[in-house]
Amino acid sequence: MARRGTSTGLTTARPGAGSAPRARSMAIPLGPGPEHHAEQDPVYGATDDALAGSEMNAPDLIEPHLIEPGMIEPARALALADFSPPQVTAGERLVRLAYRLGLGSRTFNPLAKRTPPRLTATVANPLSGNASAGTALRAGHFLLHGLKAPIADIEFSGPRLAPPLERLVHGFGWLADLEACAPRPQCTAVAERILGRWLTANPRPDATPAWDVGNVAHRVLGWLIHAPLILSGQDRKFRSRALHAVETTVLWLDRNVGRAEDKLAEVAGWTAITAAGLVLADGRARRLYGEAGLVRALGDLVGDDGGVLSRSPLCQIEAIELLVRLRACYAAVRAEPPVQIETILALLVPPLLAVLHGDGALGAWQGAHAITANRIASLISATGVRTRPLRDARQWGYQRVAAQRSILLFDAAPPPVARHARDGCASTLAVEFSHGADRILVNCGGGACAGGLIPVRLAQGLRATAAHSTLTIDDFNSTAVLINGKLGTGVSEVDIDRRTLAGDGPGAGATRLEASHNGYSARYGLTHRRILILRDDGSELRGEDCLVPTGRRGKRGTIAVILRFHLGPHIELAQGRDGLGISLALPDGSLWQFRSGRDPVVIEESLWADGEGRPVATRQLVISAKVSRSGETFSWLLKKMR
Repeated sequence: MARRGTSTGLTTARPGAGSAPRARSMAIPLGPGPEHHAEQDPVYGATDDALAGSEMNAPDLIEPHLIEPGMIEPARALALADFSPPQVTAGERLVRLAYRLGLGSRTFNPLAKRTPPRLTATVANPLSGNASAGTALRAGHFLLHGLKAPIADIEFSGPRLAPPLERLVHGFGWLADLEACAPRPQCTAVAERILGRWLTANPRPDATPAWDVGNVAHRVLGWLIHAPLILSGQDRKFRSRALHAVETTVLWLDRNVGRAEDKLAEVAGWTAITAAGLVLADGRARRLYGEAGLVRALGDLVGDDGGVLSRSPLCQIEAIELLVRLRACYAAVRAEPPVQIETILALLVPPLLAVLHGDGALGAWQGAHAITANRIASLISATGVRTRPLRDARQWGYQRVAAQRSILLFDAAPPPVARHARDGCASTLAVEFSHGADRILVNCGGGACAGGLIPVRLAQGLRATAAHSTLTIDDFNSTAVLINGKLGTGVSEVDIDRRTLAGDGPGAGATRLEASHNGYSARYGLTHRRILILRDDGSELRGEDCLVPTGRRGKRGTIAVILRFHLGPHIELAQGRDGLGISLALPDGSLWQFRSGRDPVVIEESLWADGEGRPVATRQLVISAKVSRSGETFSWLLKKMR
């Protein structure tokens, strides 16, 4: 194939590593660039050229009204997004300063009568919950990632819960599930009973996970948005107790938001403070204080291409959900949110779309599971943002290639630094590949789901390099995964080059990705380089994994190299006679073949986290070899036969 156009190679360092504090401005992508070319995208079902002049044939997973014909792909041209505090009058600046100093809203009107805590508006919930989980709550259980946890056995105080269950219980995310399962009068008693138990177990702030800033923030948002569910009972004493809990918790958050465990938790804290300023009485000063803090925190959370610095799709989803809920609070009081909030929301959506497969569900990156297409589509619908996936995101780190019905996802960036990482994974140069609604190559995923049906003891293994479709040396991780859940040393730089190759006929062109990382340089003196070439018709994916010496340490001795390709569920396999090939029969009836260029392919057991975070038994293709430390090359091919 001849080169039709090339993109300049780029070295990507770990985001935030050794850098100065981020400026309060960001480049917003707006227009097309030199790599823009017609490419079929299965998520939207249209080529770039078709989008410019004809109506799209969007699948049911994403409603057609969300997709605006003629929208230009992000990451092409620049416009400035200002993340300085929203413009206010001199008087409002004085009010905001006074509130930040702890003087309170009565400072400017000391004769005003103190009113009891009350809500001034009812917020329409913009994001529906899980009706099945709500039904389980009415039956006496929390349902999370397939695991039923009896409410009667839950410790509502103390660090005794698995992390996902802690976030659900202390963040009151279950309120949306309860509201989704039945009419409100049938759910109020359940909500009040659980809230009452929680308030009794947590009478005051302490050092337990219940008072982590992130959990407190989500709890406040849940109480404000679902207030009719917890305040509609006949017991006035309980209603007064609940309103007092809302007020005191928000006051605690005002003072402690700066102590958040990470930047996303801080954004959640500022979101809750702003929402309380909107919905609670006498909240003008708090609202001004919250808006300024929120805009600054968002500027530190999000990279230049719209991806959160944790590189986690789950964190990306959480950030979008926070802003969607906050916007609903503005709508409840008939106020307009600052323009920066709408800007950042528009930036957050394209990177999330970039890690979706042809079925509209999420890829398994940085601990995520394959969150269902319905949930993703509902979230995108609630944002009102109409755009397309970000294909070439250098800082977010995920490369996306859509070729007819095939989609290739490639992790081409270092893992996040420890202060940003949540359930971080050593997944650099891992690949996922799907055809239509069927996933062929996957990562195990599910590290963030451990504590449901996936045991907590498996969390560290699911975050390891071996749990991803890539190469390992001596089964060491390319980046250390520590016992405390943090990431250690390893990959710090990734070189990435993306090119478009021309062919002689329709569908004969291809996209070529080449990336390398230094995760094995310190231990073995070797660089791992991976080259991927996907034909434009989506029928053939060629790969080459190279170990290239970087110094004297890479010259002597032998090492054990293993290439793993974890497979999607429900694929039937048949071993070839020569041991180098495997036939894969997909659920849609298509037949694919995987072939190794030099070493036998072995079928082994694996697992994959499904859309509900449950473990699904699957298999993996494994290529093992003992090679010299002077370097080696492994080639492989995945080809559609019919």
